[in-house]
Amino acid sequence: MKSYLTPLGSKADKDTVRRHNLSLVLRAVRDEGEAGEATRAGVSARVGLTRAAVSSLVEQLLDSGFLTESGKTFSGQAGRPGTALKVARTGPAGLGVEINIDYVSVCVVDLAGTGRVRQTEHLDNRGAPPGEVLARAAAIAARTLDSAREQDLYPVGATLALPGLVSGGSVRQAPNLGWNRVAAEDLFAEALSGLRPGAPELPVRSENEANLAALAELWFGGLGTVRTFLYLTGEIGVGGALVLDGELLRGAHGFAGEIGHVVLDPAGPECRCGSRGCLEQYAGQTALLRSAGIEEAIGGAAGVMELERRAQAGEARALAAVAEAGLMLGRVLSGAVNLFDPDAVVLGGIYRGLMPWLSPPADDELTGRVVSGLWSPGSGRLRASSVAGDAARGAAALVVQDVLADPVAYARPAPPEA
Repeated sequence: MKSYLTPLGSKADKDTVRRHNLSLVLRAVRDEGEAGEATRAGVSARVGLTRAAVSSLVEQLLDSGFLTESGKTFSGQAGRPGTALKVARTGPAGLGVEINIDYVSVCVVDLAGTGRVRQTEHLDNRGAPPGEVLARAAAIAARTLDSAREQDLYPVGATLALPGLVSGGSVRQAPNLGWNRVAAEDLFAEALSGLRPGAPELPVRSENEANLAALAELWFGGLGTVRTFLYLTGEIGVGGALVLDGELLRGAHGFAGEIGHVVLDPAGPECRCGSRGCLEQYAGQTALLRSAGIEEAIGGAAGVMELERRAQAGEARALAAVAEAGLMLGRVLSGAVNLFDPDAVVLGGIYRGLMPWLSPPADDELTGRVVSGLWSPGSGRLRASSVAGDAARGAAALVVQDVLADPVAYARPAPPEA
């Protein structure tokens, strides 16, 4: 007879339990610190451990450099005042590297999730050999690591945010970059190691950039209680990600969210993916600028700023281009909303600044096509992404999540006694 029970695995020993509880306390201090001040008593109440157990765990986290404490806090109730606990502003951190079509952005995030260092360079990566692009990104990352070291931060891992199908450390396909089966993690790690002789090798992972932008929105954005949402990022391509109850939906092979390649018209413009009439051919950056009559030579961030300027000035062609893109977005989004029933749709990337003109036609399409009847114009369910979240920050924060999950694994060894 087949068993459908989940394998139980081995029982937890004392060390495993303590490591788990160290993570529990560290994450509680971080969360309490976001709302105000954390104390041992407050953490004890939050995590359900005794004050004595929490004090022991806090002392270990203080000794390992994950927490700091400051002056007394007074609750207004009887009892001894406690000391305020905070996650350290120095020590372990995460490195995020976003490689997009026309820029590379690198950032370092500390244990509190705060972006501490950011370097962005606008580069045309289309058609360039993958190794060359990844070497450029590694050079920017090396400079960013130097800046982090000046703040006593030492990133313990790096995450690459890449615009394409990412699996097993490789980019299977990134149509707008022209990449196919590129071992991105290995190439980046090799280039970075070559720039930092003698430095410890930095573990590198990779993920789709829209997924990481969605996680940044979840962790740092203004979503409030919303935990299930569809995220779209507009760049030269159109990326998408779906977060269900606070968890990223990756799909069976890690390729979920490729909404930019949903076909609107099989006889439409040819797409770099090999199909025709994909959404990004109507709502991607290149298509928008072309439709608005903005010269290709302007392109990139400057082209988007020019489009916003023209829309603000009421230029008819610019307004028509954005409205058409909004209509096409709404048409595709309505199908996704009918399929997944998210609480909100969040538009990021170039769409954030275009929302005043983009959202009305998109909202109209959603209102007319979402079958639940829960969508109505001006409901706030279609919203712009927060400026606090982007793929590079999400990439760096993914490393920090690993540290918070098992601080013991990332504790720096104590210096030898003299």
